[in-house]
Amino acid sequence: MLSIENVNTWMNLFSEQLLEKKTYLSELDTAIGDGDHGNNLARGAAALKEKLADNEYETLTDLLKDIGMVFVSKIGGASGPLYGSAFISMAKASKENEELDLAGLLEAGLDGIQKRGKAVAGEKTMVDEWIPVVDAVKENSLTPEVIEEAVAKTEQMKATKGRASYLGDRSIGHLDPGAMSSSYLFKTMIEAGVYDG
Repeated sequence: MLSIENVNTWMNLFSEQLLEKKTYLSELDTAIGDGDHGNNLARGAAALKEKLADNEYETLTDLLKDIGMVFVSKIGGASGPLYGSAFISMAKASKENEELDLAGLLEAGLDGIQKRGKAVAGEKTMVDEWIPVVDAVKENSLTPEVIEEAVAKTEQMKATKGRASYLGDRSIGHLDPGAMSSSYLFKTMIEAGVYDG
C-alpha cells in the first residue's frame, strides 16, 4: 500500500543502500562504463536523505516530484536524468490519478526512463531490471528472487546502449550497473512495505 510514510521509508532505505554499495556499483561501472555510477548515485542519496529530513509532505505527488528533482539535479552522468525521469513521471501519474496503485506508478516510472533513454528490453540497461519487476508487481508475484534474476540476466546481454555499447561483445560477462542499482530500489521497496504482495 502506497503512503507518504512508507515511500519516505523506502527512499531512506534506498539511499542507505546506495551509500553502502557505492564502491561496488562503481566497480561494476568501471568494467563497462565510466566507473562513476556508485559515486554519482551516492551523491544523490546523501542529498535525498537531507531533503526528506527537512520536509513534511502533504501529498504523495509532492514527495515523488521532490525525489525526482533531487536525482536530476544531484546525480551526474546518465543515472540522474534516468532515475529523475522515473520519479517525475510517477509524480505526474499520481497527480492525474490519486487512486493509482503501485503497478501503475512503476509503469509510469518505466515509461519515463524509456522516453528519456530510448532503451528497450535486452539492451543491458536498467530497463532490463524495471520491466520484469513491473510485470511481477502487476501479477502480484514480486519476490527478492525475481529482482535478483533480472539483474543476473544482464550479465549475458550485449550492451547496445550508452557507454557500454562501445565495448560490443566485450560487454558480455558483466552485470549492468544500472540494473544492479535498480535492484536495490526494488528490494528496499519490499523492505519498506510499499509492495506487500
